[in-house]
Amino acid sequence: MHPAATLLDWGAFAGAVLGLMAVDFAIFGRIQHMSFRVALVRSVMCLGVGLGFAGFVYTRMGTNASLLYLTAYLVEESLSVDNLFVFLVLFNYFGLTESKQQRVLFWGITGAIIMRGVFIGAGEALLHRFHWMMYVFGAFLIYTGAKLLFRKEEANDPEDNPALKLARRYIRTTPDYHGDHFWVIKDGKRYATPLFLVLIVIELTDVIFAVDSVPAVLAISHDTFIIYTSNIMAILGLRALYFVLAGMMGRFHHLGTGLALILLFIGAKMVGAHWVHVPTWVSLGVIVLVLAGSIGISLLRPQPAEEPPGTS
Repeated sequence: MHPAATLLDWGAFAGAVLGLMAVDFAIFGRIQHMSFRVALVRSVMCLGVGLGFAGFVYTRMGTNASLLYLTAYLVEESLSVDNLFVFLVLFNYFGLTESKQQRVLFWGITGAIIMRGVFIGAGEALLHRFHWMMYVFGAFLIYTGAKLLFRKEEANDPEDNPALKLARRYIRTTPDYHGDHFWVIKDGKRYATPLFLVLIVIELTDVIFAVDSVPAVLAISHDTFIIYTSNIMAILGLRALYFVLAGMMGRFHHLGTGLALILLFIGAKMVGAHWVHVPTWVSLGVIVLVLAGSIGISLLRPQPAEEPPGTS
């Protein structure tokens, strides 16, 4: 066990988050074009703050707490990558310009921070009141990991996205964009622009994604401070990481297999926690090795280029 977080710890976390956002805005806020180099620098900066916060956790709560934080952070960061590919498909489908993408990502991530707190609080309450829910969460992660591991590689059609179908059914929208505005007034009525529709889809997609990620981090620790801070630190870097991935699309084609193996490992650990205790450093080591391995294999064995239509 490690010491419980105090108001000072929560204040330090809030200061780190606000400081990161302020520095990011001061340095990169006026940049119109998010080049791969700029996105990489921003992503490294966010990653440095996220990993560096583990040092604060270490000084305040000890070695085990810092290892739990690092494990949860890496799990959330790695699972987020798969979600970003969904964003990439949606943005291309809606034909968003880079400025519109940045605006949607900013508000989408802000909403994700709030929703993640709700999900974590609900998950913690369920585990505290119904301990058997741990096995339900674990079984769900195993199912999700197996489904991800054996899924067929096929093109994602945004029209099949349930969040998009739901948003279109209940929201009155204009056919055209109106700058970077989410809402416009026409004939005395308020209409959502397609940009707001994209934002809603992104938020609903994150809710669906949280169903996988929150049980995964709850399997690592039941400490609300560890879980929430690691989640938010990982989420804060998603906007920059998105543009990094957009510039490297297709290079990490084995990452999905790595994510599936991580979910299977965490799910098995959660289900078997009553009989087998897996030390935190072992969990962290397994996750790092699987991630490094899947990225390394992707780079060493690039995906074959598709032949142009009509060639043999």
